[in-house]
Amino acid sequence: MSGLACGLVGLPNVGKSTLFNAITKAGAEAANYPFCTIEPNIGVVTVRDARIDRLAEIEDPDKKIYATTEFVDIAGLVKGASKGEGRGNQFLENIHHVDLVVHVVRCFENEQVVHVDGKVDPISDIETINLELILADLDICDRAIERLAKKIKSGDKLAAKSSEVLKRISTHLGTEQPLRSLALNDDDLNAIRDYRFLTSKTVIYAANVGDNDLPDMENNYVSQVREFATKNGDLVVPISALIEEEIAQLDTAEAEEFLADLGLEESGLDRLIRTSFRSLGLITFLTAGKKEVRAWTIRKGTKGPQAAAVIHTDFEKGYIRAEIIPFDAVDKHGSKRAAKEEGLMRIEGKEYVMQDGDVTEFRVST
Repeated sequence: MSGLACGLVGLPNVGKSTLFNAITKAGAEAANYPFCTIEPNIGVVTVRDARIDRLAEIEDPDKKIYATTEFVDIAGLVKGASKGEGRGNQFLENIHHVDLVVHVVRCFENEQVVHVDGKVDPISDIETINLELILADLDICDRAIERLAKKIKSGDKLAAKSSEVLKRISTHLGTEQPLRSLALNDDDLNAIRDYRFLTSKTVIYAANVGDNDLPDMENNYVSQVREFATKNGDLVVPISALIEEEIAQLDTAEAEEFLADLGLEESGLDRLIRTSFRSLGLITFLTAGKKEVRAWTIRKGTKGPQAAAVIHTDFEKGYIRAEIIPFDAVDKHGSKRAAKEEGLMRIEGKEYVMQDGDVTEFRVST
């Protein structure tokens, strides 16, 4: 599969574009007024992985390739977006194309940064955006039910099932709850697979704090966001956009020293990416040789042939076996060969379920 795509959303002036600038170093415009972001800015960042660095030390490859994450800075949203207010229609369309929503929430006080509603209230901010997404989904749902009515009259059983699920969804959304909080079984999900609902997407709240909240990154606003997120099973990652912006200007050694001085073990970006991967059930397997050392992203539960197809689609059809050595074994013994000599390489067939950190060589027929 391709890299993870995260959509950064939030009200104007909550720190979205500042955070985007920091984590992608892409120079997206950030300004102290609403709608400065109109077209979505897109940046691809590498996912730092110490295992790749270690394998590169061992193999001395021509190149090393980390997994990647795509961040999309989506235009600011205001009340009425579901009806086209502000940049609403464009905003909603852009959300359809991401895997996960990172909802940036302002959790800091700063009189110099204007708030669109004139005061800092993270729960009100969250509810404003959530309601617009719910209203947009309700519109999708109700229009679909209306279209299906004609097919149902002609005896279409699939249409009847879809309509039944959609009516349940409409009722749930009508209580101002997101679709992801509604229990649906596999048959239900199959019946609505052709509909792109915004509130079904995984959400992580990025609680944007001030530098005075370091190193624990906790304050009353963050606590409020955590309490709210828990109700829907959503996650919270405190992050300081301004600190991330400073880190982005430093090389690796300087960044590590800077983080240590602040009492932080890792950057907010690293925590955000790790949480994103975990939320979507993603893992990485590794390949290592003189040509390249590389991380490949797959979903947890992926079997060998399907993992091989991520490298090349023909590999799934020609799959014979996978030669697997756990990364920890390679690290401990200093090379793949040494680990193999210790009997730590396994031969796995088509039913093998890939594990995070598998150092893998696929054998395929050509």
